[in-house]
Amino acid sequence: MKFRFENLQVWQDARNFVNHIYSITKRFPTDERFGLIDQLRRAAVSIALNIAEGSDRKSDIEFRRYLRMSITSTEEVVTALFIALDQKYLNQIDFDKLYEEAHMIVAKLNALINKLTDYSLPSTAKGCSRKTEV
Repeated sequence: MKFRFENLQVWQDARNFVNHIYSITKRFPTDERFGLIDQLRRAAVSIALNIAEGSDRKSDIEFRRYLRMSITSTEEVVTALFIALDQKYLNQIDFDKLYEEAHMIVAKLNALINKLTDYSLPSTAKGCSRKTEV
């Protein structure tokens, strides 16, 4: 039996993103171990954790709140990536790849939020029946 979040493509993408962040931060200077490296990793992990935690909430309203927290964690990662780029810990090519990956995760999170919002409306208000797949 799988947990609900395991079927979400955005959660799978977030896991991959965490792996990419861990890989790239291994190349950062060791004196950043308790600074930017730790911050980047924690923020990246938080994206996937919030998706997972929110998926088991009792309402779509609560799930959406956790998905929004995932978006803010993604934005935190992007800001840290800009700092890493500024400090020359990251080259432009790697930055661009991670930036695009973050952008795609946010787009998918927003799409899921919108889908959950549509599901929470009564079917008569939408003019169509509710779908059951999330």
